[in-house]
Amino acid sequence: MSTDDERPDLPAVPRTRAELRAAREAEAAAAAADSPSPSVSDAGAAEPTAQSPDEGGGAERDGTSPATDTPVVSPAARGARGAGGERPTRSTFVPPDAESTTSFAAHSTTDYAPPAPVQPKAEKKPKAEKKPKPAKAAKPAKAARPEKPAKPEKPAKPAKPEKPAKPEKSDTPSDRRFLLALGAVLGILVLVGAGLGVVSLTQGPRITEVQVDPTEAIETSGSRVILTANQSLAAIDESQVTVDPAVPFTLDAAGRGIGIRFTVPLDDDTEYTVKVADAVGAGGGPSATLSTSFSTPASHIFLLRRDPDGNDQIFRTDLSGEKAQPVFAADKINDFRATSSQLVVSVEEDEGSKLLVMDRDGTDQRELELPGVGYVGAIQVSDRGGLVGYSYSDKELSDTEGRASVLVTQSLSGDDEPVVTEVGGEEANIFVWQFVPDSSAVLFIDFDGALSLVDRSTDAGVQSLGLATTIQGISRGTYTAIVERLDGTVVELNLADGSEVPLEASTPDYGTAITITPYPGGTLRHVVSRDENGLPVGQAVIRVNDEGAATPLVEVDSTDSILQACASPSGQYAAVVIAPELADNPYDQMLLPLPENLETHLLDLRTGDEIVALTGFDASWCQTAPQF
Repeated sequence: MSTDDERPDLPAVPRTRAELRAAREAEAAAAAADSPSPSVSDAGAAEPTAQSPDEGGGAERDGTSPATDTPVVSPAARGARGAGGERPTRSTFVPPDAESTTSFAAHSTTDYAPPAPVQPKAEKKPKAEKKPKPAKAAKPAKAARPEKPAKPEKPAKPAKPEKPAKPEKSDTPSDRRFLLALGAVLGILVLVGAGLGVVSLTQGPRITEVQVDPTEAIETSGSRVILTANQSLAAIDESQVTVDPAVPFTLDAAGRGIGIRFTVPLDDDTEYTVKVADAVGAGGGPSATLSTSFSTPASHIFLLRRDPDGNDQIFRTDLSGEKAQPVFAADKINDFRATSSQLVVSVEEDEGSKLLVMDRDGTDQRELELPGVGYVGAIQVSDRGGLVGYSYSDKELSDTEGRASVLVTQSLSGDDEPVVTEVGGEEANIFVWQFVPDSSAVLFIDFDGALSLVDRSTDAGVQSLGLATTIQGISRGTYTAIVERLDGTVVELNLADGSEVPLEASTPDYGTAITITPYPGGTLRHVVSRDENGLPVGQAVIRVNDEGAATPLVEVDSTDSILQACASPSGQYAAVVIAPELADNPYDQMLLPLPENLETHLLDLRTGDEIVALTGFDASWCQTAPQF
């Protein structure tokens, strides 16, 4: 066996553990082949053949075949171990020279067949030594960069409050107390709800909402107060409803609602109480009285004041006359009328009349289209129908051409064209006319004396109501007109069915009235007192109630003249127009000629007391302009 001692010129080659183990196993095998004795003659073979503790983990590293655990070691590696079998110190591996060979003892092929030796690769020719390059001077170390100042840390955002976790079911004492408290609260709520239900059942129906417009209620008839109950009600009869102060009404009740419609306007500055007695729920139960109260505002009126030396003015004032405010002015204002929201004004100009519509404060003025170029007079309005009516005559008028005193109606909005009233297919010349309050119907008398009724809201046409000489007035809310027939009798005419009854004389009887103005609760009658020769010696306005009792309201002597008397919408007040000192009071030159100096006296119809006398005429309470 050749060893490394025979080649002292070779440096010691360290071997791996696998190579050492393979060498030991080869020596042991050789010794066993030479001697049958199990003893080992070579000191290096005395090492046990058990696997090294590193054997399993370094099999692949040491060249061991994973399939047989047989070490695969090159012959050069086998000779790397010394004769004494000592393990060399582990160092960097340097391959032996190509000329060096190691001989191993021959083994029987039956005992051990080593793998074919791996032929060492041919040694490469040594390359020419390269000239050593001068060592590069070491680069000076870069100066350490100054550390950047640390950025101030941003303040941490406050953590969002965590949502409270849903309480888990637990049997802890605190949870049991919570459940007990919750149960107690729910029990109390149930008891309160049941108690309220019992109270509701024991108290009966109650009012939950009231709807009413007090301002509209004092200016027009047909306003409503609507009561809404907390439950559907059994049928309500009119006998169960009372209004204090008393006022006529109609009833419309269904479900939870009770509608009370006042057929006449209400008094101003008055508190009204509405009660519904014995109201019962639709499902039965105890009865209850439903009651509500509301107050109406104080009245205001509009008056026209003509000024021969300047502009005419329409002004608005309270009933004291201390808060008068002008709302419209023009050179010549012939007439005007007021609705609950608008004013209609007839302005006289050289080329003819203009008809203006505006808000009650004089703003938003607009002109209505006329049937032609001409003159307008006798303006009236239908607040409920939204219409204006007037008498119209063409400026160019002759015996054969032009229209004279035709009745025209049109919408206050100006959305439609003016409509000329016809009778028998021809335009009718109208002597006197009036709107029926709270409707779109017109009552008129033509130049032939025919009394007719036409309703603009229907296509029923003209309804003939006989012959008459004048229309005194039409009662609000009753559809009843006071007209004078050709024989001089004064009747109350029912416009719905055409029936009529004579107008009862007053007590005491003040004689035949020149004008009769109806109002809710009675009439105002303008009478003239005469001497034995039939000459007028005085005039008076008599208040006559529905029972016929008469009370003088205003009286003047022969030096003054009463031009008009009309009542406020509810019949609470009266406005009487007086021309004082008639002999020294010249007439103006307007289409509607009147004395230049006119006074309107406001009176309380309930007491007969005069409230104030104001300069002007044509009070907005009146349906028509004064006639002289």
